[in-house]
Amino acid sequence: MDRPTALEVVDGFDLSGRVCLVTGATAGLGRESARALASAGAQVIAAGRDPRALESTIQWVRQEVPGADVSSVVLDLASLESVRDAAESVSRRVDAIDVLINNAGVMFTPFGRTSDGFELQMGTNHLGHFELTRRLTPQLLRADGARVVILSSGGHVMGDVDLGDPSWETRPYDKFMAYGASKTANILFMVELDRRLRDYGVRAYSVNPGAVATSLARHMSRADFSALKGYAAASTAAKGNPTDGMLDFTMPEQGAATQVWAAVTPELEGRGALYLEECRVSDEVQPYALDGARARELWALSERLCGVPVRPA
Repeated sequence: MDRPTALEVVDGFDLSGRVCLVTGATAGLGRESARALASAGAQVIAAGRDPRALESTIQWVRQEVPGADVSSVVLDLASLESVRDAAESVSRRVDAIDVLINNAGVMFTPFGRTSDGFELQMGTNHLGHFELTRRLTPQLLRADGARVVILSSGGHVMGDVDLGDPSWETRPYDKFMAYGASKTANILFMVELDRRLRDYGVRAYSVNPGAVATSLARHMSRADFSALKGYAAASTAAKGNPTDGMLDFTMPEQGAATQVWAAVTPELEGRGALYLEECRVSDEVQPYALDGARARELWALSERLCGVPVRPA
C-alpha cells in the first residue's frame, strides 16, 4: 500500500498564523512533523532534550523550507522541572497554541527511573507529556479550536496500566509490558483530556504511527525484535488477518503522516477522543485503552504524581 508522506498530507494547507509545538523534534517523526507544518506556513516550536540537536533541526528545517518560522525550546520529559521550565518559556513567547503534538518517547528501555522517581517509560511517554499539556492548557484554550495529538502505538496491546503500581515498585520489571502500559496511558490521557476540554473547543487524538525505522529502537536486541514480531503476529492473528510474522516498517516521512493529518485535516472538525492510524479513524484499539472511568482514574493518579493540579486560566 502506498503511504503518503507528512509533506503530502499538508500540501494545499495554509497554516499561516498557527502555532504548532512538536516534542521530540530532533529526530524521526518529530523532525518530519516540524518540517511539514513549517512548509504549510505554521510557526513551529521544536522541543527536545539536546540544544545542539535542536539547533541542527532548526537549520535543517530552514534549509528544507526557506523562510520557515521555527524556534526551539529545551525539554527533557524525564524531568518535571525541565517540563515546567519549557512550558513557562513557551508561554512567554506565544499567547496561544493551535497544535500540540506530544510526539517524543522512549521504547523498551532497560529498567530506569526519571529524575522524579517514575519508571522511565511511563515517566517519559506519559507523565512528562501530561504535565506539559496541563501547563500549556491556557495557551490551548486561547486558540480557535486547538488540537492535541498524542503519539501512542499498536504496542499498547502489550500492557494495560497498573494503577496501583505505575512505576514498577512491587513487580518484576518487563520492558515490553512497561512500554505497552505507557502507550495505553497515552490513549487514556487522550480520552480524559478530550472530555475535559471539548466544551472549550480543544480536541484530542491518539495516533498509532505504525512500525517506523527510527532511532527509537536503539535499546532493542535481536532477541527483542524476535519477541516483538511474536507480539505483532499474535495481535494480527487475533484480528483475523493473515500474517507472515514480519514487521512492516515505513520511513519517518511516511510514519509522521498520521500525526500531521490529525493536526490539520478538516475531517476531524468537531470530533475528538479518537484513535488514528494510516490517516484515518481506527477501531484497532483495545477496549481498556478507551475506558472512560479508567481514564479519569489515570488522570487523578497523574495529578497526584505530578503535584498540585493546574486549573485552566
